[in-house]
Amino acid sequence: MYLKNLHLVNFKNWEQASFDFAPKLNCFVGSNGSGKTNLLDAIHYLSVCKSYFNTIDSQNIKDDEGFFVVEGDFEKDEAESHIYCGLKRGEKKIFKKNKKSYDKLADHIGRYPSVIISPYDRDLITEGSEIRRKFMDNVISQSDPIYLDNLVRYNKAVQQRNALLKFFAANHTFDKAGLEVYDEQMQERGVPVYEKRKEFLEQLEPKLSYYYNIIADGQEAPAITYQSQLHDSNFSDLLEKYRDKDRINQYSGAGIHKDDLQFSIDGRKVKKFGSQGQQKSFLIALKLAQYDFLYTKQGVKPLLLLDDIFDKLDEVRVEQLVRLVHDENFGQIFITDTHANRTAHLVKNVDDKANVFTIQNAKIEHEEKQ
Repeated sequence: MYLKNLHLVNFKNWEQASFDFAPKLNCFVGSNGSGKTNLLDAIHYLSVCKSYFNTIDSQNIKDDEGFFVVEGDFEKDEAESHIYCGLKRGEKKIFKKNKKSYDKLADHIGRYPSVIISPYDRDLITEGSEIRRKFMDNVISQSDPIYLDNLVRYNKAVQQRNALLKFFAANHTFDKAGLEVYDEQMQERGVPVYEKRKEFLEQLEPKLSYYYNIIADGQEAPAITYQSQLHDSNFSDLLEKYRDKDRINQYSGAGIHKDDLQFSIDGRKVKKFGSQGQQKSFLIALKLAQYDFLYTKQGVKPLLLLDDIFDKLDEVRVEQLVRLVHDENFGQIFITDTHANRTAHLVKNVDDKANVFTIQNAKIEHEEKQ
């Protein structure tokens, strides 16, 4: 599978542009703020129906414009499909495959999988549990539509339960039977999500170790620990235990929406004890493990989007990484960089058939097909 071309109108800082891509390696070169990362984000839109960097769709429309369009052609299993994403301010996002709209966006997710590695990934280490849950959910959802459906329905049940708890508090009333309706929905949808997350982590951790030791060139032992209230209690008992507290807090304090991941190296938390180099290596290994997981599950090589990886590793490590992902186990790759000479050196050493686009002020200044 690979993305043959990309067309943009009014997407972020891009007014209009079209690109034809090489099946393997493509590079976007330009100064910071030129629009390179926005191109990766446009590709991410075509893959998973949303931005990687800003999930509020309307904020991805170019300033003072009324709409954006992102579209491109994928080749997969010897068939070509045209994917269209369009949004007008104040209206619902439209997603189409071969001019036919999807009934729901979830039907598209997983068809053209992608993995992005970005400096923003550091949030996975430094920020709260919601970021890490989203990481789990985004990866598993690309390979398991049933998981995505259960997750969406679970989150809806939690929202409705929270609204009911607030209603009880505002009206000084309580209806246990009414609350139990949502308790049952949370259990029905939440338990399979929990089981899939456990399975996912069991499969991901050995892949993480493999890639970490290639990148870090050492013998350290990275690990991911899945933290969940369901490890020590069944869902029904958990909800009953928290019921009085939930009434006071007007919020559902028990369930899979409280799950978290803990990252460690040699038994020490990466967030607290990991050096900058260890954190960078851990995150890249985690994303490559994600890639491996998706490829194993679907039999399709995801797109690999590498945003400003020179900021994460020295040149030797970057070339080592690109050589690693340029083998037959990986598919199409997109790289952004701020230095043309560095990219030219990389392309010369790794892939002399790459496409290199020089970007300036959200315009293609030069296109070089090797």
